[in-house]
Amino acid sequence: MINITQSRTSNALEIPSQGLPVTIITGFLGSGKTTLLNHILSNNHGLKIAVLVNEFGDINIDSQLLVTVTEDMIELTNGCICCTIDNNLTEAVYKILQQYKPGESDSIDYLIIETTGVADPLPIVLQFLGTDLRDLTRLDSILTMIDAETFTPEQYYSEAAKSQLLYSDIVLVNKTDLVSEAHVDSLESYIYSIKDYAKVLRSQFGIVPLPLILDVSFAQVGSSLQALAAPKKDPTTNHLNADGFVSISFKSDRPFSLKKFQQFLDYQLPDTVFRAKGILWFDESPARHVFQLSGHRFHIDDSVWMTTELPSNQLVIIGRKLNKLQLHQQLTNCLTKHRHL
Repeated sequence: MINITQSRTSNALEIPSQGLPVTIITGFLGSGKTTLLNHILSNNHGLKIAVLVNEFGDINIDSQLLVTVTEDMIELTNGCICCTIDNNLTEAVYKILQQYKPGESDSIDYLIIETTGVADPLPIVLQFLGTDLRDLTRLDSILTMIDAETFTPEQYYSEAAKSQLLYSDIVLVNKTDLVSEAHVDSLESYIYSIKDYAKVLRSQFGIVPLPLILDVSFAQVGSSLQALAAPKKDPTTNHLNADGFVSISFKSDRPFSLKKFQQFLDYQLPDTVFRAKGILWFDESPARHVFQLSGHRFHIDDSVWMTTELPSNQLVIIGRKLNKLQLHQQLTNCLTKHRHL
């Protein structure tokens, strides 16, 4: 998805013209990447920002959660961005570059790529440093988000999660309000043991001063060059299979029973589910409900159905070695028998 914010203000950040600057935001499932992206788009200091968002799943939920989505979008193919990177990402970046006209008022100023939570960022980095894009863009930094509450070095046994930390320039330890300061200190010590020169920041709800993460020029001299010097990985390798990640998408034009859905979350949701998100419709409520689950914590926020929307359920569940048929049946059992309008 490409999303272009339109606002410009008198206190705009000054971005030097040395190729279109690019920030890659990565991080494991549920770390808060979309929340950070919303913060950037809402407080962009007058920058006109293009955003590429990719999801691991058949339903594009993140595009419905972003606060400034416009009709000016290009959808990337479904699946992990680092697995479908060959021509798709490059073509999308070239379309953005057509709108990069330094010095002109309608020019794009910045490109942000938000990867899916199970992405290995190295193939994306190499696209910007090892192809013709190197002469047209400036890879500014790779920012990795960590959920302070759920992250442990042993928790995920995921090559993707390790790569996200290994190739980072900035590590944003998010959700620090949910743990003790001693716990955050311990996490930072672990991060520095892997990346002794990483810039580690703390945040709550993805809120961080933008000058600390945009136009910082880290990647040119930091981990992106390290990535080029690292042993080459086969970009066609399916790390999703190696890590055992599964994405399950569920849609329905019938509403959920609130009681049955709550019972599903309490008693049937597997422990190997790391992330779930969606737009939910309950028989007991006329509202549009935005659902977010990370680890064992979830919340549901009320919103209003847009005039172009018909109420429906759209849910994506991501985890390891999940039984798709069983979860589909369990979710179907949560639906009411009839569609109520």
